[in-house]
Amino acid sequence: MKIDVFNHIITPEYNRRRLKIAPPQMRLQDTERMVPTLFDRDARFRVMDTAGGGYVQIINTANPPVELIAGAEDALELSRIANDELTALVARFPDRFVGAAACLPMNHVQGSLDELDRAVSQLGMCAVQIYTDVQGRPLDDPSLSPIFDKIAELDVPMLLHPVRGPDRADYPCEHVSRFDSWRVIGWLYDTVAAMTRLVFSGVFDRHPGIKIVTHHLGGFAPYATERIREGYDKFLKAAHSRNEPVGLKNHPHDYFHQFYADTITIGSVPALTCGLEFFGADRVLFATDMPFDTQGGRKYIDVALQAMSELEATAGDKHKIFELNARKIFRLPAGESNRD
Repeated sequence: MKIDVFNHIITPEYNRRRLKIAPPQMRLQDTERMVPTLFDRDARFRVMDTAGGGYVQIINTANPPVELIAGAEDALELSRIANDELTALVARFPDRFVGAAACLPMNHVQGSLDELDRAVSQLGMCAVQIYTDVQGRPLDDPSLSPIFDKIAELDVPMLLHPVRGPDRADYPCEHVSRFDSWRVIGWLYDTVAAMTRLVFSGVFDRHPGIKIVTHHLGGFAPYATERIREGYDKFLKAAHSRNEPVGLKNHPHDYFHQFYADTITIGSVPALTCGLEFFGADRVLFATDMPFDTQGGRKYIDVALQAMSELEATAGDKHKIFELNARKIFRLPAGESNRD
């Protein structure tokens, strides 16, 4: 089987309610109409069929997160609607969708805790999606720590998705990002910045078994591994000289290897090779980022499969990446797809 662990879908009632609530600048209707497979289930299935037999998905919602769309109570209601609809899709189409990641209203901490418990314990959702910041607040904000504690308690993986938008300028003298730099480059930076904040928050010391799956193969962390190691050697020495304890049990660089990562490199085999070496075969999971390409997801599926076919790795490691790792960390039942 090929289990695609990171792709996006917008369900009907969730879409209707979010467009009703969201301010005009957040609606992105023109852009979304260009990606029918984000909304049209049958069109999605036709694209999924191009992957061949045994291709299934773990589904989640798409940008923007609910906390950017609505206030706390409305964001909670949107999350509930999304989670109910995602769960219903998994139940109705088990040969297409083997699980779903919960949506949380991160601007409503107690609401997030309650909805996370409901989504996992009652609905049976197998993961949760969190974005790289919460309305501009970093993930090591102390107010958010109960959510990570709950994720660890429930033992579900956390899918970490970038959230930077065009309103974040590339330079201090500008007001907006230009040339799509916010997405093309900025999302990779945001991923590594969020990983860094999570490391220094001590989440891995508090919860050694927590499973955090980074989008786009950990951003540029694999490429910058020695820069991270050397840079934090200097950081630790400087902190020690000032008698400022960092509060971590291990070197910061060590924790970066405790993240998981998906294979989304838009088909780059050298990038996939670098990421696999950095994270190890037990922590890399197949994903496509469907449907956000120029062909409604068809291209991303094609290049993801082609990169995996060209990757120099053992058959056993590829089996882990395609299926076994996902079954283990998402706690999916063993078995074959009805469409194999």
